[in-house]
Amino acid sequence: MTRLHTITAVSLLGAALLAGCGDSYGERALTGAGIGAGVGAATGNDIGTSAAVGAGAGILTK
Repeated sequence: MTRLHTITAVSLLGAALLAGCGDSYGERALTGAGIGAGVGAATGNDIGTSAAVGAGAGILTK
């Protein structure tokens, strides 16, 4: 695993943990998507995919 993959994995894990911000599923999806897009931009990955992963993590958290 390269250093970039490690950074990406740790960043996405952090985004998944923080995606629970908000009271409703919609709020958590929106904040998760924002966190995911930020992580994607910071690590040089696809922003859309990272946003989708963050939104999914936000929806799945309670």
